[in-house]
Amino acid sequence: MNEFEWRRRMRELQQAQAPRRDLWPAIDAALDQVATRSPTRATRRRTLAGVALAASLLLVAGVSWHAWFAPSAPVESADAAHDTHWKPADPRLAGAALELDAARLELQLAIEQAPDSAALQRLLRHTERQQAQLRQLADRAS
Repeated sequence: MNEFEWRRRMRELQQAQAPRRDLWPAIDAALDQVATRSPTRATRRRTLAGVALAASLLLVAGVSWHAWFAPSAPVESADAAHDTHWKPADPRLAGAALELDAARLELQLAIEQAPDSAALQRLLRHTERQQAQLRQLADRAS
């Protein structure tokens, strides 16, 4: 190919050419598919984040409402007077009794500082139930 042929081909490239087929129907069909396609990952993530945020806000509102409106009565233990120095004969139970007694005493001190704390009162009731169960185990073991 000489220089003259090369220049002639370059001039042919500068002229407008019609496409071999009409492109608009294919473009229109592709746009319709994009419009009817399922949501993208980003849209799903945004939706999931919104749902998670709403659930978190509901949880916080529920906990706040419960803390604000829940009745809080002081916990009085019937066994509090004789729980202080109880020690079972079984050394395995004695260790558990010591731990539960220390936990109960710490909870009572914490309740003195925050008498309206429903959580501390629930923990104290739970600890006292565990002490009662431990006493029953010790009685059965004897």
